[in-house]
Amino acid sequence: MADADHMRRFWDARARENANYFVDNRVNYAGGDEAWFWKQGERDLRQMLELLQISPAADDTVLDVGCGVGRLLKALTSQVAATIGIDVSEEMVGRARANLAGLPVTLHHGDGTTLAPVADASVDGVVSLVVFQHIPDPQVTLGYVREIGRVLKPGGWAGLHVSDDPAIHAADYKMPSRLKRLLGRAPQGQDDPAWRGSAVTPDAVRAAAGDGGCDVELVVNAGTQFCLVRLRRRRP
Repeated sequence: MADADHMRRFWDARARENANYFVDNRVNYAGGDEAWFWKQGERDLRQMLELLQISPAADDTVLDVGCGVGRLLKALTSQVAATIGIDVSEEMVGRARANLAGLPVTLHHGDGTTLAPVADASVDGVVSLVVFQHIPDPQVTLGYVREIGRVLKPGGWAGLHVSDDPAIHAADYKMPSRLKRLLGRAPQGQDDPAWRGSAVTPDAVRAAAGDGGCDVELVVNAGTQFCLVRLRRRRP
């Protein structure tokens, strides 16, 4: 099982290898379209929020868990007052800092298991997309769900993507040749637990959310790799 240090090393290496590809592997590994990458981030965020029936308020502060190079954060800055990003990879955070210079964004290098140093009850909303499915230990994902309850203000919302398909994470698939990987013509690390990740069920998310003082209000695409969940922090 990959621990937080392994996750950090893995994602630092992938950021150095080809950061945009490992944020969104629909990008051409040999040289993706930069404009498409950012525009697709806007589309992906919009689709997730629409499916979960979430409408961020203009004065919201929103946290992106697993922010990578800032793809969703850049889209969020035009919708809300302030954004926060956190990622286990210092290399990814460095790229996000360069990509988002001048925008109302605060960035943190996370410890890989919690949302420290984000303060208790300090954000109005949380998003996470194509992140939790890569975490090898489901208990770490569920720990993040509890942490989301900690950082949300009462009444705050979260829109999360998790995988609810264990078979995806155990499936055999054809790896690119070792020669192509060594020559930098194909992605590395795709047989690593930190890429292959794990699934969590909506029921497990519901229990963890409850531990964190949240309720699951909506689940979309249950039973698939693209399961979406909307949480709400309970009011006193």
